[in-house]
Formats: sequence, structure tokens, C-alpha cells
Amino acid sequence: MIKTRVTELLGIRHPILMGAMHWVSNAEMVAAVAEAGGIGFLPAATFADAETMKSEIRKARALTDGPIGVNISMLSTINPGEALFDLLETAIEEKVAAFETAGRLPVEIAPRIREAGIPLIHKVPQARFAKKAESIGVDAVIVVGYECGGFTGMSDTTSMVLINRTARELSIPVIAGGGIVDGRGLVAALALGAEAVLMGTRFLASTEAPLHENWKKRFLEISETDTAVLMKSVGNSARMIRNATTAKIQEIESRGGTLEELMSALEGNFGKTVYEKGNVEYGIASAGEGIGLIQDIKSIGVIIRDIVEEAEVTISRLRRISASA
Repeated sequence: MIKTRVTELLGIRHPILMGAMHWVSNAEMVAAVAEAGGIGFLPAATFADAETMKSEIRKARALTDGPIGVNISMLSTINPGEALFDLLETAIEEKVAAFETAGRLPVEIAPRIREAGIPLIHKVPQARFAKKAESIGVDAVIVVGYECGGFTGMSDTTSMVLINRTARELSIPVIAGGGIVDGRGLVAALALGAEAVLMGTRFLASTEAPLHENWKKRFLEISETDTAVLMKSVGNSARMIRNATTAKIQEIESRGGTLEELMSALEGNFGKTVYEKGNVEYGIASAGEGIGLIQDIKSIGVIIRDIVEEAEVTISRLRRISASA
């Protein structure tokens, strides 16, 4: 069993976290991760209000005794004003096991989370942002490399360099994300100085993920070259699966199209209905380059078991190599 400061901080058996995926991460998925020895995060921004989020937390709790986390976006366009604090207080009242934040630094909510005695983890795409997060007292940081699905940040720094540098510069635990989908990736992240991994794409390809079967079938057909980074021209870069919609957006960006044109191309092609309808040639669906390493759809419990077993085999192989040197 791999023990790190992160497994101790979060009370989990394995150093594996499931990132909050809007419109996807639900009670069933988060509970399955907890049952398998990791922790997952419900995305607060998915819910219409704090009461709806409370209901989903309780639904997850009915399925597991393991830890349930909540992600709170710090983007004012997603959780403006009072909505942010309503979500926060509700999650605290429900005694969630950890908070994950992303976007701007969680300066206004960090003191309240510390007061509640709940671990706070902030997600960033650059080492300098990780250092700022450490300076305000977060318990750990998640760093996501350019290979990740969804929002990639604007620096285009790959996980190999980002994890290594951040782990060298921080004293708090670093959790690695971006291109990690298996046991070899977990061991590589640990070797670079991380103390856990955050995965999204691997859990999209699970039996529990509430996606149309056409998307899951598509995941097994494509490779690491079948994703594209969009919206960089407007400072909001995100990695998505290539299809007719992404091609249209790339064309608009390549000729310097307006924000209005981009928004028009996205209209009706984003959100929960995309995953439900299953027309894989249209709509925006997040996935990281690690999708090229995924060869099957399995339950979350089996996914985590296989990752841990492969990590142990990999560590044993490295020990043999070292012993024979």
C-alpha cells in the first residue's frame, strides 16, 4: 500500500483522487471512488442551488462510508456572490471530507474552511500559482499539466516538467494531474515528487459515468492525437475531443473570429445534454491526452484496483533494476 501525506490528510487508502467533472461527477461515481479507497469531488457548479447539492451529498453518503469531497469554482461567473458562500456553508454543515477549489485563489473562503477543520486543496496549471496557493495556507495543491482534459491553463507546460518543478518548490503536498490514467502514470508522478494523482479522463471511461454509450465507445476508438485545445484566443483554453464542433471553433479562432462567433458556435453544443444525446460528431466533450492509453470501460472499483496493482508491479520492477545496477 502506498502511503503519503495526501493519503493521511484525506483519510484514503490509495493516493488517487477523481477530479470534479461538470455534468458528469455524480453521487454514484464519487461513492464508487470512496468505496475503492480514493476520494472524488462533487462539482458544486453543477447544481441549481445549495439544497440540490446537499441532496447529492446525502445520496453519495447513502452509498458509502468513505470520504466525499466537494469542488467549489472560484470563478465569479459560475458562483457569484452569495451563491459561493451558500454552497460553502452547506458543504461544511454536511461535514464533507475535503474541498477542492479552482480558478482564482480561494482567499475569501480559506479562513472559514480552516475554521471548520476541513482540508482545502487548490488546483492550478502553473507552479507560480501553486506557490501563491501555499502562501494563503491551503493544505495541498493539484497541478495539472497541458495534457489534461478540460481547462489547461495558458502556459502549455507539460506534466513532466510542471509536477517536478512544483514539488521541488513547495513544502505542502503536491497532487499531479494531466495525462495520468494508470499505475505507471501514478508511479511516474510519485517519482517526480507528487504524493497523489488526480484523474478525470480515466473515470469518464467507467461503467458508472452517466454518459451516452456512444461517447464511451468513442473513447476506445480514439488516440492521444484526437483531442484539441480550444478557446486559447480568448484566454480560456480547454482540451476537448476532436469532432465537427471543435473543427468549427478552431476555424473561427484561426482566422481571428470574434468572441460572439465563438459563443454562437458553442451554443447548444455544451453541457449535460451533449453527454446524454450521444451524437459524438457534435458537442464539446472534455478528455485529456491520456485517453490514448485507455483500452476498456470498467467499473470504478476495478479501475482503481488495477491502477494500484500496476503501480505495485512497476515499483517492484524499478527495485529489481536498481538492485541489479
